[in-house]
Amino acid sequence: MKKWLLAFLSLALITVLAACGNKTADKEGTTSEPAGENKTVTLTVGASPLPHAEILKHIQPALEKEGVKLVIKEYTDYVQPNVQLSEKALDANFFQHQPYLDSENAKRNMDLVSVVAVHLEPMGAYSKKHKSIDEISDGAVIGIPNDATNGGRALSLLAKKGLIKLKDENKVDSTVKDITENPKNIKLIESDAAMLPRQLDEFDLAIINTNYALQAKLDPTKDALFIEDKDNPYANILVARPDNKDSDEMKKLAAALTSADVKKFIEDNYNGVIPAF
Repeated sequence: MKKWLLAFLSLALITVLAACGNKTADKEGTTSEPAGENKTVTLTVGASPLPHAEILKHIQPALEKEGVKLVIKEYTDYVQPNVQLSEKALDANFFQHQPYLDSENAKRNMDLVSVVAVHLEPMGAYSKKHKSIDEISDGAVIGIPNDATNGGRALSLLAKKGLIKLKDENKVDSTVKDITENPKNIKLIESDAAMLPRQLDEFDLAIINTNYALQAKLDPTKDALFIEDKDNPYANILVARPDNKDSDEMKKLAAALTSADVKKFIEDNYNGVIPAF
């Protein structure tokens, strides 16, 4: 009898312990995160160092909290960020305006798309030799970017200031062949956009993209002899591919880049740069 009672008690104890074990497992299961939740997605974005990469670095912590790890790759040229994005070495890029993107898509048979406009960088004219446009004399040497859209943009700016005349001063892809009048016999030198600030001593005047002007410690609001009007089609955009432009992480990046926080960051840190939202 005692043996039977001992066996019954042992069996009951095993059953109770097993039940407790199952409850513990069930309890632990309900408090643990489901597989895949809180998953961090990495976005690799190519950008010009300033202000683009700096703006991206500013929003990195906020995006991290939303589950997006932002990896920033800096480029000093205007070709590789699009090539790398097209080849899927990047998820997005942030350095260019729509006319340039359109030109590169056509030239390189790419299909990159704009996600959102972030800011405008009015192109300006800079000089170490002259303090006003009135000092630009006959035979002056002027440097302009050698890529199609920024070169056309520079020519348009010169035309609007009366230094040259073009067939159509609003055409974004004008070239030197479109000059119809050159009353001051200006000599135009086409150069890589990134090199123009370093070559400023060689020119009477150079038309420089604002991002490169800022890198060279030039203040567009103070140092430019003249500058583009803010009403133009050259807002800098976040660019992606058709296959990822509508992804959740891209939407989070676009929202962060057009937030009130970024607007204030741009206005507080970059003279001459204008939020486009």
